[in-house]
Amino acid sequence: MSSSRPLLSVEGLSAAWDRTPVLRSISLDLNEREFLVLLGPNGSGKTTLLRCLAGLERTSAGRIRLDGADVTDLPAYRRGFGLMSQEPALFPHRTVYENIAYAPLLKRRPRSEVEEDVGHLIELVHLGGLEDRYPQTISGGERQRVALARALAARPKVVLLDEPFAAIDVEVKAGLHAEFREVLRLAGTAAIHVTHDREEGLFLGDRVGLLFDGALEAIDRPLDLYQHPRSVRAATFLGYNILEGPSGPVALGPGDLTFGPPGTTGLPATVVSAGTTGRETLLVLRTDDGRRVEVRLPLGGQWPPGTRGVLGWDPATVRPLPREPAPTGATSPKSSGRLENP
Repeated sequence: MSSSRPLLSVEGLSAAWDRTPVLRSISLDLNEREFLVLLGPNGSGKTTLLRCLAGLERTSAGRIRLDGADVTDLPAYRRGFGLMSQEPALFPHRTVYENIAYAPLLKRRPRSEVEEDVGHLIELVHLGGLEDRYPQTISGGERQRVALARALAARPKVVLLDEPFAAIDVEVKAGLHAEFREVLRLAGTAAIHVTHDREEGLFLGDRVGLLFDGALEAIDRPLDLYQHPRSVRAATFLGYNILEGPSGPVALGPGDLTFGPPGTTGLPATVVSAGTTGRETLLVLRTDDGRRVEVRLPLGGQWPPGTRGVLGWDPATVRPLPREPAPTGATSPKSSGRLENP
């Protein structure tokens, strides 16, 4: 395969349920060994996209090319994708070893070859000593490791990961993030991972795309995607505060804002609630024109609800955004809520 050609190419992929569009002309490329993350809220079409790629849902338009071959009309078992969901769906009456070996044995690969591959995968996903255990006797994180090894045992060209950490305990999840990424790197397998968790997506992806209402808005390297949101919706999803600037909406990160006493220059606001994340103080404020704003400050200070103050910021941290069409009959924000330089 030429190094200049992507491993996977998706061109104008669309899908609908009855007559309701679910995917709207999705186009993207995936390179060999690349980990691509697609971020989006629930209902944005992430799972449907993976199922269309895998051949489990019908498409209404577009083409899917994998390793140079058009697989759009092939059945799922002939496409070369491995799909892993948030529920591992392991065979309950098969051991860890038997679950992993199921696909290669079904393909009638030589038993000695299967034993070698399964042994290697068990070592790779740190399941040594659990080979004879059944799924119900191991932890949720261990079941997800089994599911990943089972997907890789089929030797897919691309692994499709559908929110694989959504049902995992928080204390286990962070470790699995790094483990999954490393396992796929060592296996040399490209992957598309979908999630609604922006921190997870930005941490894992070589590139990250934003999917809203079935359309791919942007795709870029994680830092570039985060630092340069292209729309109000993208900035909101990425955790920015949206305020009205002199020339239109602007985005400001929670850590880019300060909150000072009344009388200073800035944007008046009222404390709605305050607390700590353990590493910093989190203030939830309401500006005088009704906008919700989050501010993250160093630990300390007392901020009872109802406290009045003024938001401040460094002008260099302000990210201008394109103005989106206003609904019919909508009015402009009140001047008291406009963002002027402090």
